[in-house]
Amino acid sequence: MIKKILILAIMIVTAAGSFAQNQSSADLKKKQAEIQKEIDALRQQLDETKKYKRQSLSQLNLVQKKLRLREAQIRNINDQINLIQTNINASWRDIVKLRSELDTLKLQYEKSVVYAYKNRSNYDFLNFIFSAGSFNDALKRMSYLKSYRAYREQQATNIMNTQVQLEQKIASLNQNKAQKSQVLQEQNKQFKVLADEKKEKDAVVNKIKSQEKELLKDMAAKRKQDNALKNSIRAAIRREVEAEKRRVAAIEKERKRKEDEARKADAAIAKKATENNAAAGKPAAPVASKPVEKPAAEPAKPLGLFDSREEVKLVSDNFEKNKGNLPWPVNAGRISMKFGRNKYEGLAIDYDNEGITIEAEANSTIKAVFDGEVSAVFSIGPVQAIIIKHGKYFTIYSNLSSVSVSKGQQVKAGQSLGRLDEKDAGRGELEFQITNEKNVYLNPETWLR
Repeated sequence: MIKKILILAIMIVTAAGSFAQNQSSADLKKKQAEIQKEIDALRQQLDETKKYKRQSLSQLNLVQKKLRLREAQIRNINDQINLIQTNINASWRDIVKLRSELDTLKLQYEKSVVYAYKNRSNYDFLNFIFSAGSFNDALKRMSYLKSYRAYREQQATNIMNTQVQLEQKIASLNQNKAQKSQVLQEQNKQFKVLADEKKEKDAVVNKIKSQEKELLKDMAAKRKQDNALKNSIRAAIRREVEAEKRRVAAIEKERKRKEDEARKADAAIAKKATENNAAAGKPAAPVASKPVEKPAAEPAKPLGLFDSREEVKLVSDNFEKNKGNLPWPVNAGRISMKFGRNKYEGLAIDYDNEGITIEAEANSTIKAVFDGEVSAVFSIGPVQAIIIKHGKYFTIYSNLSSVSVSKGQQVKAGQSLGRLDEKDAGRGELEFQITNEKNVYLNPETWLR
């Protein structure tokens, strides 16, 4: 029974170490699968860009992103190789240690067997016991003999357990070696693919270089359009802030008017009471101050409900609370220019983007990402733009060919705002921005789900 328990304990410890190793390996493989899935999606998007009339910075963006993902894939594989090699080294150390322990155990067991053989006679054991000087000494000698017998059994059990551990470590070592061989093959494959993708990127760069003047012209036009859009946004936000100030001032003015009217009414009542008392020959009654009316206690609300004031507050704050969970303003598309500084390797082109540029099919439906009020609808050259207010935040949708909402209109999340204009061969570019009442532009990617 003791032998079975010891073997089981050894197997549990070994399995625990193996589980930790497998868990780390599983995490790396899961990450590798996620990267590969994203690479496959990028490859599909690149195939779609081939139908356009000319090479674009969007295509170069996709190629560069695919290269970064491929390099991340290779780093992930290197991590797997390092993990496997660490496990191999640990297995070798354990094997050497176990073999040394096994040799020692066998040597000790051999000595005990030889000793037992030389003293195998029952007479010797009885003589050893009965030669004791006292009864207690005889009991101690019997206990010693039992302990010695248990020691020999324990030696045999230790040898068996060590052999089991050694066999498991050798099997694990062989498995890790085979796994390392497979991962190395995958690494070599990824290096070859990376080399091909670098050639693909160089080819795209060379083609775009032939259109560099035209692209620089497009960038200049985009900067001009962005400046006009920024001025319109600033003016719209200023109008909203001023309107809010006027609204608050009007509310305060109305409050003061009502307070003045209440004071005048109280004074008139007090004066009339004094005049009536004087005519009747009664002393003037002291004017009692009007007790302050306490609002009636509100009944306890069932859990999950809220009153209209809380609802209004939540609507004004809810946009911020939904950061990272807002829907995309178009059903299908891809980010062709990210938020912030955009640099293009091999080209003398860079651009600071106030939002994100989403490339999608021309005439795609553009939708509101959250409930709000249309703050402004205006034209920027041949295209149109919409600003929607969400409390202290604003979302901007530009490069629309048509608009289906008007200023002051309340809109719901997912409601159609208009259609995307065509830029080149059936594709359009939505300029989507998020800003606040202080004209600070925010990265839309961190807000969209």
